[in-house]
Amino acid sequence: MSLSVGSIDFSREWVSSQPQPTSTAQISTQASTTSPAVAAHPRFRGCVVRRWSAVLVKDIPASWRGRAPAHHTPLGGSLTPTGARTGDRGGLASTDVPSLSSAVSAALAGAAGLAVVAAHDLLQRKHSILRNYPVIGHARFLLEGVRPELQQYFVERNWDGRPFDRDIRSIVYERAKGIAGEQAFGTERDVNEPGYEYLVHSSLPVPEPEQPPRVTVGGPDCTRPYSMSLLNVSAMSFGALSANAIRALNQGAATGGFAHDTGEGGLSPYHLEHGGDLVWEIGTGYFSTRTKDGDFDAAQFREKASYDVVKMTSLKLSQGAKPGIGGVLPAAKVSQEIAQIREVPQGEKCVSPSTHRVFTTPVQLIEFVARMRELSGGKPAGFKLCVGSRVDVLAMVKAMLEVGTTPDFIIVDGSEGGTGAAPLEFEDHVGMPLTFGLMTVHNALVGAGLRDRVRVGASGKVAAGNDIVKRLIQGADYTNAARAMMFAVGCIQAQRCHTDTCPVGVTTQSARRQRALVVGDKSVRVKQFHEATVAEAVKLMAAMGVRDPADLSPHQLRLNISPHENRSYAELYEWLEPGELLTDPPESWAGDWAAASADTFRPTSRRT
Repeated sequence: MSLSVGSIDFSREWVSSQPQPTSTAQISTQASTTSPAVAAHPRFRGCVVRRWSAVLVKDIPASWRGRAPAHHTPLGGSLTPTGARTGDRGGLASTDVPSLSSAVSAALAGAAGLAVVAAHDLLQRKHSILRNYPVIGHARFLLEGVRPELQQYFVERNWDGRPFDRDIRSIVYERAKGIAGEQAFGTERDVNEPGYEYLVHSSLPVPEPEQPPRVTVGGPDCTRPYSMSLLNVSAMSFGALSANAIRALNQGAATGGFAHDTGEGGLSPYHLEHGGDLVWEIGTGYFSTRTKDGDFDAAQFREKASYDVVKMTSLKLSQGAKPGIGGVLPAAKVSQEIAQIREVPQGEKCVSPSTHRVFTTPVQLIEFVARMRELSGGKPAGFKLCVGSRVDVLAMVKAMLEVGTTPDFIIVDGSEGGTGAAPLEFEDHVGMPLTFGLMTVHNALVGAGLRDRVRVGASGKVAAGNDIVKRLIQGADYTNAARAMMFAVGCIQAQRCHTDTCPVGVTTQSARRQRALVVGDKSVRVKQFHEATVAEAVKLMAAMGVRDPADLSPHQLRLNISPHENRSYAELYEWLEPGELLTDPPESWAGDWAAASADTFRPTSRRT
């Protein structure tokens, strides 16, 4: 088949006989010698131009291909950067690379979108910065959103992060993974800085005991004492933590031989699943043991306290991070399951009252603790508090003397302790730090001649072996850790605990987010962190010449007063002698001792 255009017989044979160009220069020559009538013929456009396209694409730099605009051909059409002529069915489809018109359309759409955002920003009335700086003002909120991550990963130094610095987080992560957690080249801390504390080693260290020492909790009125580890899982509720986090902590406690405090949120199935030793904590909401009107249910308590895994029961008076306001579980975390366990409405903020219904005086407090011990079948019973007034502590001590019984233990929670949700004013400005609260409780019991009947636990930023030894010197018999245990199960200190959006599944009730936390793996990490940390504490005590924690002395902990002076805790603070408050109270304690009454938590006289 052939067609005539002018004087040329235009056929397939003719097209095929045309020389194949090898450069853009030859294409230009062919184009200039081809008549317009021939160039416009579809067969010429469909056959000859394809061969030209291959040469044009070859001459396009590789870095331009796929993003350069279409190239116009000498015949009036255009060639895309891939060599296909626009509108031609041959070669690659023209939709493989956006055409110029598509790019213009996208740009116009983007501009329209920005215009809509700008109009919204100018008209909205909530954010001043957006009214003055539409569109670009959103950068401020974006940067605020990523500020914690930028601060933690790129700004803070190894030793000055808060609440926990990078050094502490790293040592927990490494020990949880079974890594030694050692460091090279020496300390990065300023050892001459005021406030720096250090332990006093001995010139004659002693061998480490084969097994870490343990503490027997249970006074003379307790018939089923419990052997407590030097480090345990501090109070964290199901609800504040996810089900998988509770499972991992409890399984770690079961395999590692230490106790797991349930927190005040109730005794959940996840606390019971792996058989770890439990300290069942009862708060002002009496969750898991409450009547319909929110009062304490003795029958429920007796039944659940009899579980074999429940080794001790604890009454929460206050918490270090938010003393005086009770507990708060945000509405976002009150799922149907949590509502059933706590016996509260689903989807509403769950607030534990600030005060208890079961007592209003120190005497009633001590009597209720004794009742808890009786209902549990003789298991150790005690209470937890963040110390506020020293008079309150002394009033409790006087109540113990009056009633004739004591709690088996007292847990002192420092104001530096953590929480899932609390007002900033309470976190930062209410409550006594652990150092002073611990020494207050210890000295009050010693001065009243009751210290040998009551074990003292300490909680508040305990994460390393030196933290354990330091608290033992200050008056504790054992320690509890919450956030360090959270690090062991994967916490990255995102500080989103109250939002239910924890990125690692530790403090969320989202099933999708909880999936990130693999119980089997994280339970091993909890066990390994506990084991390594207690081992380091024992090693430190051996270096100090001590095998039994009871032999530690305030002389073995020193504090820098200035860059040129340091003193031991024995020199800095007053340490009462056994029974001293009963015979001849020192002047510094006499006023508070006189103001304290077993019948009220209010001071009864003016203190000096």
